[in-house]
Amino acid sequence: MLETAAHNTEADKILSVAQNVTRVQERMRQAALRAGRDPAAVRLVAARKTVDSARIRAAVAAGVTILGENYLQEARDKIGQLGRQVAEWHLIGTLQRNKVRYMFDLFDMMHGLDSLALAEEINRRAERLGRHMAVLLEVNVGGELTKSGFSPDVLLAEAPKLAQLQHLQVRGLMTIPPPTVHPEGARPFYRQLRELRERLVQQDIEGLEWHELSMGMTADFEVAIEEGATLVRVGTAIFGARPPATQHG
Repeated sequence: MLETAAHNTEADKILSVAQNVTRVQERMRQAALRAGRDPAAVRLVAARKTVDSARIRAAVAAGVTILGENYLQEARDKIGQLGRQVAEWHLIGTLQRNKVRYMFDLFDMMHGLDSLALAEEINRRAERLGRHMAVLLEVNVGGELTKSGFSPDVLLAEAPKLAQLQHLQVRGLMTIPPPTVHPEGARPFYRQLRELRERLVQQDIEGLEWHELSMGMTADFEVAIEEGATLVRVGTAIFGARPPATQHG
């Protein structure tokens, strides 16, 4: 009887994930339409920290094509279970420079490149391996002392230096705004990131692309889409609440 109950509970979780993916995708579609955007221009990144493989498989089966991971070791374990080709794998967050060498066999894109020094290390390692790495530059739009990332002014100044790193493929920007009580509170920060992207485009620096804006999580991804997000990082709305110590998406 206990085994049956446990099995039903797990089956319910898997079914819930599929339903949640459908709901999130519909909310994304509606947000894009409200903003007069093509829904196909916004992609979902399922942020899957601490999520078991069965629920990840359910998300992929329901249409998720990008999986976001915060930690190298957990990504290595899950990729070993699920396979490298099941989806795109994106690293969300920064990385210690002494661990850069491990990222190339795990990830298709990094969402949190937060300094020129880290960019140079990734480029050095990529050159040695004969590889390239697609990255999004993290911008600290709120000017928070507790968060890493480029300030807008520093990024505008250092963009030409980033363009010299031939094995780094800059694809756009990423941000995590300061915590807000209401989703609307995040709107000015997302608008600021979009406007920064426009200023970078105007610099017309060869070798840098600014197509992607990775912004918006469970609490505010619809606002982010209305402000121009091309990638939204959603975890809780798909996989359910995480333990309190790990709630970041």
